[in-house]
Amino acid sequence: SNNFNTSSNIQTIQNTTVDYYNNASGYLVYPVLNPNNNTQKLPAVIMIHENRGLNDNIKDTADILAKQGYVVLAVDLFQGQVTADPDQARELSSSVRNNPGIAIENMQSAVRYLTSLENVNGSRIASIGWCFGGGQSLQLALNSEEHPLAATVIYYGNLVNDTEALSKIKWPVLGIFGDQDQSIPVDSVMQFEQALNEIGIINEIYIYPGVGHAFANP
Repeated sequence: SNNFNTSSNIQTIQNTTVDYYNNASGYLVYPVLNPNNNTQKLPAVIMIHENRGLNDNIKDTADILAKQGYVVLAVDLFQGQVTADPDQARELSSSVRNNPGIAIENMQSAVRYLTSLENVNGSRIASIGWCFGGGQSLQLALNSEEHPLAATVIYYGNLVNDTEALSKIKWPVLGIFGDQDQSIPVDSVMQFEQALNEIGIINEIYIYPGVGHAFANP
């Protein structure tokens, strides 16, 4: 089986701050394997923060995935800025959406960085993001010709239903949404799913009842 055995006894993880793109520092966390088997190449994940930046919640989530056997690089698209203020959060995410090229370059550099690591299987890199980061996870998928991903995970991010654009994706997509979400309406999710099905992209789209935007945020 190609699947990584997540029941392995991985208790210990190690984290570090890495410069992976221009002035962007990311949070890299990975399992510390048995010293007799330290050359094992692991699947990896690019993790993309919400509109509040690379905060402790995102780092904690990265740790959880690392304990399951993944190398995780949580990227920073806000140049080190973290906020709990909704207005500032909107400003930060708007500035990225108004200049999308830099964020895409940032995430592409993160993929290249992970590929360069000795403990990463470069053919098994996925992306995951929530809210603003969910939309960015999809944007990375639409701009990954140079280095194809293994999977794309979107938690209630802005979607695209243009089949021509989506046809660049050659790997499975997992989408997670809430049926009470005011900013990502169910209709747009259904159109996204229909477009993926139309062009034959393997996908699993879940719309959870009774929950709104950001419901996965603890």
